[in-house]
Amino acid sequence: MTRGTTLLVFFALTVVGQALTPTTVLTGVDQARLKAVFENARPFTDLASAHYSILGLKLLGAQIPNTQMVRVEGECCQYERVEDNCNYVKSAVDYQSPESLYYASSATKALGNCQLSSSSAQNTLQAAIKDGVDVPTLFFVVSALINLGLPVNSNEVVNALTEALKTDDSILSGSMALHIAAQLSKDADVKVIFESIEDLVAQADEVGEKYLQFEGDLGLTSFFVVGAYRLAGHQNKAPLIMEDQSVKFANYLLSRKHVQSPKNAYDVVAGLSTLANNKYHIPVCITRQSSMTVSSVQSKVQVRVSNVMSGALGKLTVKADSAERKEDGAVVLSNSALAANPRDNTLYELDFLKTKAGRGFYTIEFSVTADKPDSRLIGLSGAQVEVKVVTTVSVEEVELALEDKDQSTPPRVTKVQYPQKTGSNLAGDHHQNLVMKFLLKDKADNSAMEAHQAFVRLTNKRTKQEVIFVAEADDDHLYKFELDIGASAKEHFNSLSGLYAMDLVVGDALIQNPFAWNVADLQLKFPEDSATSEEKPNLYQPREEIQHMFREPEKRPPATVSTTFTALVLLPVLILLGLWIKLGVNIANFPLSLSAISFHIGLGSILVLYYLFFVQLNMFDTLKYLAILGTLTFLAGNRLLGSIANKRKQLLRSRLR
Repeated sequence: MTRGTTLLVFFALTVVGQALTPTTVLTGVDQARLKAVFENARPFTDLASAHYSILGLKLLGAQIPNTQMVRVEGECCQYERVEDNCNYVKSAVDYQSPESLYYASSATKALGNCQLSSSSAQNTLQAAIKDGVDVPTLFFVVSALINLGLPVNSNEVVNALTEALKTDDSILSGSMALHIAAQLSKDADVKVIFESIEDLVAQADEVGEKYLQFEGDLGLTSFFVVGAYRLAGHQNKAPLIMEDQSVKFANYLLSRKHVQSPKNAYDVVAGLSTLANNKYHIPVCITRQSSMTVSSVQSKVQVRVSNVMSGALGKLTVKADSAERKEDGAVVLSNSALAANPRDNTLYELDFLKTKAGRGFYTIEFSVTADKPDSRLIGLSGAQVEVKVVTTVSVEEVELALEDKDQSTPPRVTKVQYPQKTGSNLAGDHHQNLVMKFLLKDKADNSAMEAHQAFVRLTNKRTKQEVIFVAEADDDHLYKFELDIGASAKEHFNSLSGLYAMDLVVGDALIQNPFAWNVADLQLKFPEDSATSEEKPNLYQPREEIQHMFREPEKRPPATVSTTFTALVLLPVLILLGLWIKLGVNIANFPLSLSAISFHIGLGSILVLYYLFFVQLNMFDTLKYLAILGTLTFLAGNRLLGSIANKRKQLLRSRLR
């Protein structure tokens, strides 16, 4: 018993340590973009678009325009006229289609002062509830009846729904069954349908341990989420959906918030609106509202704590449980309460630099507690926000020196103060080494530091040719750059003597003031005189255009060979003609029809085309002409053979008579 309890506690702690929270939120900017998607659906081209646009605007709490501009085709020209949305829905509805009635009734219900003809709709809808009705039709019928305020026989619907689900147990049909059951009377027996929520969730696909969706289908996933929580609210029972599954559904819907079509936009808004306002599961979103960068100028980390629709969750206590530096795992704070923003009850602030956190990347983990207990809130702990603390850097102890290689004379050391430049030009030749030393310090604590990027750049002032070297730091964080002028002359400078600008370039993701400092001008003299040295070619100049050269065709054989071969090819034809003359040719049965003449002309033309291919045409031209001649010859030959076959049939029939 004790061992089992221990294991249970271990697993519980593991789950808490891996608490799942929403990865983002539907911000005000996102909602404004989706609102524009709904508004841009006008003028409506079909009833479904009107349905999604009107209902989407209502879910966002936006004003639904009463009219729309419609382009009309006149006898002489096109013109636009104002059309009332209600009139459009009434004119577009098909009273013989339950699906059309569903879209129209939902739209008119959202518009308010707009009514469809209930009597015309009722006959169609009531007649559709019959033996063998499928689940989609039943969904459209029940939804339309409820929208129009018409009576629904719940027991009859449950029986029809039960039979329909026996032949169609798809996820879509199961989700539609949830919506149907949620609209029936409370005394209807929908227990089996309610319990099917668990089976449907088990069929969902999990992606990356963060997302839960059905077959990658946004509409299906949103439709199930809305139906499950709608039926749960109708039955006053918590849906058979685990808290982490609810968060994963929310993550998937949020990942699809950049959709562009009215239907997809409606699916996103409908699903997230359900997860933001229901009786059982409301995921808590903690998102960074301030910049990721924390500095002495902006020391506060601001987070927004809300539902998935950026709505307030009431009075909360928000704490930073820990802040860990990624580089070394150092924890700089624990259990620190955030201050509520007096102007926005969803914003909370933490003065991160009060913790004396040094430069680096940090992961802050938050937890939330409602001042008034609310069992609906889920994902209250484990939310993480990443920030980086940046600092300003100073460069100190900068020294430039030219040392003789043989050390015959002491080096000439020049000290420079940032951001000034040496008073005079430095001169060096191939017998010397150029040495530069400097130290980078963090102004926050005056400690020596290293930058991710530290370069020394030498630029020829005449040719603008740049040569860049890496400055490296030792164990004491002292940077040293040493250049053997003679050894690097040809490899890096192409032995081009002259005046060079020397710059120190320092940058890092954690440095607030990266800089490129012109430290000095250097007169460098290499072993080869600059007058005879060849400058490096400009790699960025356009190259000469390459003209593709086809292989020259091989020489034709002598005319004697070609003539002899041609005579040998034509010899069988001459023999054939001679035999015809000797034996006699009977052309009395040659049909003088258009198809017969066209067929023989086509064959002759193809033979001529082969000859032209041999002496003049290329393969591509030959194929083009052959396609035309071959098609015509084929059609004529087919017709000719058909006529010959018909004559033979008629001759055979006459003989049999």
